[in-house]
Amino acid sequence: MSAALLDFPPAGPSARDLMERALDPHILLGMPHLNGNGLSETWLMKELGHRHWLMLACHLGLDNADFRTAGGEEAYAAICATSLTDACFDVVQANNILTIHSRLSAVSRTRTSTRHELSIHGRSVGAVELISTFVHRTIKDNNHSIARVTLPEPQGQRFQSSLLAQNAADIRNGRLGTHFGFPVLAHRALRTFRFDPSASQEFNGAGLFYFAEYQALADRALENWFPCKGPIVRKDVFFLGNIDQNESVFFDLIDFSDEQKTVHGQLRRKNGKVIAKIFGMWTSRR
Repeated sequence: MSAALLDFPPAGPSARDLMERALDPHILLGMPHLNGNGLSETWLMKELGHRHWLMLACHLGLDNADFRTAGGEEAYAAICATSLTDACFDVVQANNILTIHSRLSAVSRTRTSTRHELSIHGRSVGAVELISTFVHRTIKDNNHSIARVTLPEPQGQRFQSSLLAQNAADIRNGRLGTHFGFPVLAHRALRTFRFDPSASQEFNGAGLFYFAEYQALADRALENWFPCKGPIVRKDVFFLGNIDQNESVFFDLIDFSDEQKTVHGQLRRKNGKVIAKIFGMWTSRR
């Protein structure tokens, strides 16, 4: 008597297993992670955004980063502010091991912060904080209709303060007077750079203009206007809206200081609606 052998395929890792792998603190750097100035800021922001969402899913006890409203509709942990400090990306090279130590804290019932300390072989190369808030579309496929939404939160959660989150709220509500020494409410442009984003390149899987592309677009304009500017040291970005596909976006240079090597710019729609405020600081070219 013989028994038939059933050939079951081996079970693959679960989404939760892969989330934990994706949060490994060590990354071997190669060409996808670098640019002509060292570590790519755009790649880094995408990577940290991904880690932010996975950490948030773990914090909420989810098996993957599939966030839903109480009614079962898709919700997105939209990045509403980022802050890069003490950056020295120009020392980063291929085959370096980048270590990312991250921690999450709830700022309020609707906002979450993750802080990421970056180092190469024990040497700090920068720190990044990201603030997110849950949003959804109130009109299907309309990125102008993005609105905040509250999701269930862990019981007994304690909130921690964040200066970046406070500045973001104050900018959104018109309460912050100056930042990086510039008047925040100034809007008159010294120069303007127009950009037509590509649906296949600058928009993410949710159909939104990807938060990492805001600073990438600003860099394109600033490198065109200031070709001799040195490596980035500090940058704060405050996100105030989004755009639809096939819509142009404009970067306005609001003010700059040659002495302090600082700049204030904004991204806006054609109708003048500001969708981001960007403040940056660079070193001298070595």
